[in-house]
Amino acid sequence: MNNIKTLRVELGERHYPIYIGSGLLGQSELFTRHIAGKQVLVVTNDTVAPLYLEKTLATLRGASAVRRYDTVILPDGEQYKTLEVLNRIFDSLLSKQFDRSVTLVALGGGVIGDMTGFAAACYQRGVDFIQIPTTLLAQVDSSVGGKTGVNHALGKNMIGAFHQPRCVIADIDTLNTLPDRELSAGLAEVIKYGLIGDPEFFGWLEVNIHKLLARDPASLMVAVERSCFDKAQVVIADERESGVRALLNLGHTFGHAIETGMGYGVWLHGEAVATGMCMAARMSARLGRLSHADVARTEALIQRANLPIRAPAVLDTARFIDLMGVDKKVKDGRIRLVLLEAIGKAIVTDDFAPELLAAVINECREP
Repeated sequence: MNNIKTLRVELGERHYPIYIGSGLLGQSELFTRHIAGKQVLVVTNDTVAPLYLEKTLATLRGASAVRRYDTVILPDGEQYKTLEVLNRIFDSLLSKQFDRSVTLVALGGGVIGDMTGFAAACYQRGVDFIQIPTTLLAQVDSSVGGKTGVNHALGKNMIGAFHQPRCVIADIDTLNTLPDRELSAGLAEVIKYGLIGDPEFFGWLEVNIHKLLARDPASLMVAVERSCFDKAQVVIADERESGVRALLNLGHTFGHAIETGMGYGVWLHGEAVATGMCMAARMSARLGRLSHADVARTEALIQRANLPIRAPAVLDTARFIDLMGVDKKVKDGRIRLVLLEAIGKAIVTDDFAPELLAAVINECREP
């Protein structure tokens, strides 16, 4: 249990720990202390299963609380984050007669975490689940905070529920098998935390981004821990996104439009968010809120993380704006955006002219 960083998400009776460290998948005691019943269903995908499923099951066999366990292996990809695929989890739970004492274990990236959490929220009106995120994006963002759900053809993450996990077990060793493209996609969410409220962290990222791309373990520990800490503070203050938690969506309204318009899985979530953050920065500058120097710093760091800063040319402006209108932050028919007043200071506003939004989309599109 050495070299484990533990953070706590303080939500009263529903508080839970986030464990961050190396070799955590083999720590059976981490599972034992957070599994209340004797039944476990592990949900993973066909990419992660060959890498980490057997190790996870071996750990569960050594967990004193577990007497019965089973697995569901889903197809890998954002395009499978649907109600139809979600039903495979319910089919397994029901056909194998799991009861309300079951604990679901999400072993995988953000898609697996979101779907497993949503299944846990719905099955028999709510059962326990544990997050074991195996991608950088999931470790720093989607596994923390209790947002669960699936996509709809008309909008990303529009069907879901808030359901907090019993714990999050972030084993940074799993990042060693992550493709370079997905590592970069995770860095988009890491950069986001610096932009919305942690300028010191943003400066650290400017100095150390090359170490993160090289998968330096000590640097990854810092990035994951700092990101989880920053997110946990926001979730504690605003669990259900009625106020400050909306700031975590910097770049997401633009980014979700890209993901939906291109077809889920064509652009990775982090790639779309990275471009969305650049668009938000340029929108902020046009409104006189953000300096051009800070726009340049933002785009430079995102490019250094091997992420795109321009939206795909195939999405025309009218279509882009229509897609942005299918967003959880839309209120009374008005698109609300997370914008920047400085690196480390974000706001939510609908105080902008539609023609200015259109101009930014045109400016930020690939030639």
